[in-house]
Amino acid sequence: MPPIDLTGKAAVVTGGGRGLGLAYAHALAAHGASVVVNDVDEAVAEQAVKSIAEAGGTAVAEVVPVGTAEAADRLVARAVQAFGRLDVLVTNAGILRDRVLWKMTDEDFDAVVTTHLRGTFTCARAAAVRMREQGEGGTLVLVGSPAGQRGNFGQTNYAAAKAGIAAMARTWSMELGRAGITVNAIVPVAATAMTETIPAFAPYIEAMRNGAPLPGFLRKGEGFGTPEDCAALVPFLASEAARGITGQAIGIGGDKLSLWSHPQEVTSAYADGGWTAGTLADAWHTSVGAEPQTVGIPAPRIPEA
Repeated sequence: MPPIDLTGKAAVVTGGGRGLGLAYAHALAAHGASVVVNDVDEAVAEQAVKSIAEAGGTAVAEVVPVGTAEAADRLVARAVQAFGRLDVLVTNAGILRDRVLWKMTDEDFDAVVTTHLRGTFTCARAAAVRMREQGEGGTLVLVGSPAGQRGNFGQTNYAAAKAGIAAMARTWSMELGRAGITVNAIVPVAATAMTETIPAFAPYIEAMRNGAPLPGFLRKGEGFGTPEDCAALVPFLASEAARGITGQAIGIGGDKLSLWSHPQEVTSAYADGGWTAGTLADAWHTSVGAEPQTVGIPAPRIPEA
C-alpha cells in the first residue's frame, strides 16, 4: 500500500482548536494537507495554526461558530481563498448541555442541535457544492459518538444530534456517490474535556496528564485512549486508499478499531390479516420481544484493585 499522501489537498476541520479536532487537524497536515482550523476562540485557533506550522504543516484559522449557512460559506471560502480548493471536511465542532429530560430547557436542546446537527448539515452542504463544482470528488468525515449509536443518560440533545449525524452520513453517501465524494461517520472515544467528567475515567485521565500511560484494559477493552489515537482515521478516509469506503460508521479509540452496524430488523413475527392489540400482547414475549435490545453506553469494566 502506498503511503497516505494528501499533498495538494485542502481540508476544513470545525472545532479544530482543541481536543479531537486539533488532533484531526494535525494528522491531516502531517500527511500533507493544508488545513483551515475553525474554532470559536480566536486565541485557541491561532495557537492551533501555530502548532501545526511548527510541526512543518500548513494551516490558517477561521473563527466562527458553526450552525448557520453563513458560517459554512465562510469556511469553504476561507479554504478556497487560502488554498484554491476544498477536498476534505471534518465536522467536529460540538458543545454539551447535559440534563435529564424533565430539566432540559429549549435553549439547552437548541444550542446542542444547532452546533452538532445543523452545523454538520450546513457545513456539509456548502462543502458538497464546492466539491461538485471542482469535479474531482472529495471526503466528508462526520464526527459521531457512542451516545448517538446507543443513547446516553442525560444527553437527549447530544444523542439525538449524533444519531442524526450517522443517518446523514448514510444518506449523503448515496446522494454524493456519483460525484466521487465519500461520506462516513466516525465514532471516536478519547480522553477529552467531554469524557473526563465520567467518574470511572477521571482518575486515569488525571494520571495520564501526569505522565502515566493509560492501562491496557482501557486502551483495548474499552477502546479508550488519547485524541491522537483517534486521529489517524481521518487522513486515511481522506486518502485514495479509502476511495471505496462510504456510508459507514467507524469506531476508533485507544488500540481499538471497529465498525458499527446500521440499524436493522433483528427478528420478526407475522399474524394473518394483521395485528390487534390483543394478539400483540399474546405474542410479544414469545416472539419479537423475547430478547429485547439493550440501550445506553455500557459502563467501563474497571478491574478490581
